[in-house]
Amino acid sequence: MRSFLAALVLVAVATPASAQWLERKWPGIPRTADGKPNLKAPAPRGPDGKPDLSGVWDGENVVARPNPSDLQPWVVDLAHKYQQEYFRTRPYYQCRPSGPEAERYAGWKRVLQTPTTIAIISDDLTSRVIHTDGRTLENDPPPSYQGYSVGRWEGDTLIVDSAGFNDKTWVTRYGVSHTEALHVTERYRRTDFGHMQVEVTFSDPGAFTKSWGFNANMALKADTEMLEAICEYSSDNWTVTDGTPVSVPADVLARYVGVYSGIYGGNKRTIDVSLSGAQLMVKIVGAADIEGGLGTAGLDPDVAQRLVPRSQTLFEAFGLGFEFIVNDKGVVTDLVEIHISGPYKFPRVK
Repeated sequence: MRSFLAALVLVAVATPASAQWLERKWPGIPRTADGKPNLKAPAPRGPDGKPDLSGVWDGENVVARPNPSDLQPWVVDLAHKYQQEYFRTRPYYQCRPSGPEAERYAGWKRVLQTPTTIAIISDDLTSRVIHTDGRTLENDPPPSYQGYSVGRWEGDTLIVDSAGFNDKTWVTRYGVSHTEALHVTERYRRTDFGHMQVEVTFSDPGAFTKSWGFNANMALKADTEMLEAICEYSSDNWTVTDGTPVSVPADVLARYVGVYSGIYGGNKRTIDVSLSGAQLMVKIVGAADIEGGLGTAGLDPDVAQRLVPRSQTLFEAFGLGFEFIVNDKGVVTDLVEIHISGPYKFPRVK
């Protein structure tokens, strides 16, 4: 069994070996003595003297987990519901535009800047337009996935105000909803030729008890091009192999209690298994917020989640499979985490 859920597949366009345009030098950019892009050179400026944000950028992974106390109760309730569904209805997993979702600030984007307009094109082929021609934000723009954005410069920082979002998107992958009153403020600052910082603040009195936000860092990817990353199979295709839990004796469950540790996504990951009454619980520590959705702890990362038994050794939680490995002496030696990207073995350390 590879996974309990047939997870979302994101397919990047395959590039033939002869496609040399992926390694084509950009003309007219600063370079070091060895010919490489000088990412620490000063930020370029447009004809108006303002920083030019144009380029192909790659955003770092974003973890935007708001404090539940900053959210209206109905938003928290929905987030918990979505977590129990393994965030299946996340717009990104349903091949729909993600709109203002924080985690989608990560990944590849092309920025095109003119004196009156800035366009941001993502590798999933969604796009947005920021008007910088001096107009003010519309009072009641028609609701849309990307909203309506206007920008202005304060020194070398671009301030973007956005409104007019529909309520079909989330503001984080953790299932945090919003209303059509959502207002997003972004502050873009290109610190040098190769780096850009973004500060984002969400305001929505119908969904949040106070404004909250996150920071994102982006790195310029010079001398290359951006490939497509297209959603082809939505989460509507996710299936569960068996929706009926089985009964596992308490003495068997007790043998699985322990700490298992290994490497996931290049980072150390620890899985703490405990027993609460007659229920086996699991808590993931470290490398749990890698983009992909499965394996995330939701709004309450410090709360252990229930392990649902599917056999005497196989369990499910977070949309992942967990299989306990028992040797011929009846000793539990490892815990295998079953993910769409493959099984990950975590030896028992306690």
